[in-house]
Amino acid sequence: MGSCNVPYMSVLLLCFFIGSFFVPQCLSIGDDANQTAFLLVNASEALGRPIPETLFGIFFEEINHAGAGGLWAELVSNRGFEAGGPEIPSNIDPWSIIGDEYSSLTLSTERSSCFEHNKVALRMEILCDTEGTNTCPAGGVGIYNPGFWGMNIEKGKKYKVVLYVRSLGAINVSMSLTGPNGLETLATHDIIASSCEVSNWTKMEVLLEANATNPNSRLQLTTTRKGVIWFDQVSAMPMDTYKGHGFRSELAEMLADLKPKFIRFPGGSFVEGDWLRNAFRWKATIGPWEERPGHFGDIWMYWTDDGLGYFEFLQLSEDLGALPVWVFNNGISHNDQVSTSSVMPFVQEALDSIEFARGYPNSTWGSMRAAMGHPEPFDLRHVALGNEDCGKKNYRGNYLKFYNAIKKAYPDVKIITNCDRFSQKLDHPADLYDYHVYKSAKDMFSMAHRFDLISRKGPKAFVSEYAVNGVNAGKGNLLAALAEAAFLIGIEQNSDVVSMASYAPLFVNDNDRRWSPDAVVFNSSQLYGTPSYWAQHFFRESSSATVLHSTLQTNTSTSQLIASAIMWENSGDNKSYLRIKIVNFGNDTVNLKISVDGLEPNSTIQLSGSTKTVLTSGNPMDENSFNEPTKVKKTQSPLENAGKDMDVILLPYSLTSFDLLKGSSDLRTTARTDYFSRSSF
Repeated sequence: MGSCNVPYMSVLLLCFFIGSFFVPQCLSIGDDANQTAFLLVNASEALGRPIPETLFGIFFEEINHAGAGGLWAELVSNRGFEAGGPEIPSNIDPWSIIGDEYSSLTLSTERSSCFEHNKVALRMEILCDTEGTNTCPAGGVGIYNPGFWGMNIEKGKKYKVVLYVRSLGAINVSMSLTGPNGLETLATHDIIASSCEVSNWTKMEVLLEANATNPNSRLQLTTTRKGVIWFDQVSAMPMDTYKGHGFRSELAEMLADLKPKFIRFPGGSFVEGDWLRNAFRWKATIGPWEERPGHFGDIWMYWTDDGLGYFEFLQLSEDLGALPVWVFNNGISHNDQVSTSSVMPFVQEALDSIEFARGYPNSTWGSMRAAMGHPEPFDLRHVALGNEDCGKKNYRGNYLKFYNAIKKAYPDVKIITNCDRFSQKLDHPADLYDYHVYKSAKDMFSMAHRFDLISRKGPKAFVSEYAVNGVNAGKGNLLAALAEAAFLIGIEQNSDVVSMASYAPLFVNDNDRRWSPDAVVFNSSQLYGTPSYWAQHFFRESSSATVLHSTLQTNTSTSQLIASAIMWENSGDNKSYLRIKIVNFGNDTVNLKISVDGLEPNSTIQLSGSTKTVLTSGNPMDENSFNEPTKVKKTQSPLENAGKDMDVILLPYSLTSFDLLKGSSDLRTTARTDYFSRSSF
């Protein structure tokens, strides 16, 4: 291959406009062809395409104890003693006895609670006493709750403990936060009441301030006085929740840092249930928490008291500045389904749920929302009819019942079908279609072009669940994150046919991995983002931005690179940035030559304020952990050679973002000459 006799950039632009026939000859210019690529970006926003404001968001499912013992900050597990359901004897785990059972106390459950929907209460008969032949130990006897694999109690922080109590006689109960063996007392308060004060169910509320820190604490209720005491609805919540709405602050902040434009909830398979009797039913999750019956999530096999209910999900969406995407059951579970002729009660339940979110404060269900402290309507615009139910016998018939009823009452609500356009042509109306994809890293990388050739007509895609899983994904490694980033670049470039996308699953409690990998890993006191979480940071500003035309030329038939370019505005400083993102999915360092054209005559790329952000590590299989929570994390640095023409290096197995600050400049003669010389090619 020979060299060219005109300046390098002129040749590069000439190659771009002449076509791919001459490109191989031009690629021989410069560095070693095996490690060189060229990226041409047309920065003209007029020739670009606006990206939907909702493109990137998050998906929450109650899986891996993501909500119960996770995002929802309740510290007590099985607070109403209902984990076995309404029948007795009920399952009181993880509540345990302090003292010798049968000699110092006995425990049983009774259907004697004052709460209509939570009739099960705990009966504790204390057999020992302060004196006599059977005296209680000095520390007393009673019960304790370790929470969800330990309660994280921190020195100086306050915790509100609420319980309901009844007794036949006077009581003296010590309420304490202690270490895991009960020997270390972090906070304590004595509940002393006469028999007439507790002869009926009485609410007790105490504010405890911890004098020490222990991530493996427990709540215990003890006494040294003989008698019978009934307990019900025992709750402990930290006072410093996210925006005061009951969410664990540090987990909610991880979500806020993603700047999600929507949140899909509460599932997933959790919405369906293995059987309809165990599906999520929103009406049982609203109102006072003491009245919520809770239910057994038979998909992921654990009990949730539904403290994190429909109202709380709507509140979380608002707190995050995200639009709610409400997924409700359409009369279908994994193992049973309601016939279309009998589905109208489910349809009415869906209509009521929309009224709860959007109705006036004086409407039937809007008034219940107002009573919960939110008189203003929530901004509910999207609903999804079921989850992965398209192949079920009654789905289409049920779907049309829902669709027609919702559109009649709320014509502006966008309805999402479970049937995707890739499987078959849609035979029913829909505003969006749901698309789920779980692949190996290699296959996910190739999925970057999944939407390139799909018809531009018809409903747009909602990629509500995507992730790399399988053997090479580990518990969430760099390789998986890079493949997902490549897929998101493809979605960004095809955002004319893809309206929304979200990773799944979002959270995992490390003590209960029902699914792996996940975006955020936590236990009672620690948390970290997986590489997949950090990869999503690179797309935080994409929604509402402008995707630009860009052309990537490489010298190999099977490229391991994929790139995109957007123009976005920073709401913090009102400055415009050209962001170029590139995934290098190979094990070679790549010398990339970037050329930016199409800027307005009075615009330029500013050196000061331009940055480079990289996500990489020493090994593509590297993962984060509690011991090394930031082993794989994005790093940002000033971009020292920012300009319209740049030579940059792409590290092996990396995701790199170049944020080029766009600014104004005087139209000096030299600048004009340079601009028009470029345009002439």
